[in-house]
Amino acid sequence: MIDADHIAATVTVYLARHPNEADRLAALTAALRGPCDLTSRATFTGHVTCSALVLDADRRVLHIRHNALNTWLRPGGHLEPDDTTLVGAALREVAEETGISTTALTLLDETPIDIDVHPIPANPAKGEPDHQHFDLRYAFTTTARDVTLQAEEVHDYAWLPATEITPAVLAERIAAVAAPA
Repeated sequence: MIDADHIAATVTVYLARHPNEADRLAALTAALRGPCDLTSRATFTGHVTCSALVLDADRRVLHIRHNALNTWLRPGGHLEPDDTTLVGAALREVAEETGISTTALTLLDETPIDIDVHPIPANPAKGEPDHQHFDLRYAFTTTARDVTLQAEEVHDYAWLPATEITPAVLAERIAAVAAPA
């Protein structure tokens, strides 16, 4: 199981690399100092999620069309009790949502390429109030070509150029790691 120390250490390393983002991540760093379980999706002040920016051989980024939000996102989601690392959670989510095997993914950096704090609207059907996701985003490459969508959560996919990723800072970071050697 992932604990607060693992999350805090990851955020510390990330902020050492990107110190100008401290204000943007203030809600996450404040939550890490509190008594809340940030690994539980029932923590509605906010909780950690992990996602993956998956680059194919043509340096395009995999996007999925999420059912609940009906928007293009990168594969990702909530932590599970069996997850032991944040990178492992991102890998699991890619495999679940796209069918791409974890063995077909290569991690580009142990430090997240981005950490984002964003609002999630209330979902009355699940009894969830509006809350925040603290999304740790990891970059991977893959040679996989086949995608098999998890129909319960995802209804479409596309490989998009890095220039089409938002926000712009994330597009810039992906373009930097996606540059041919």
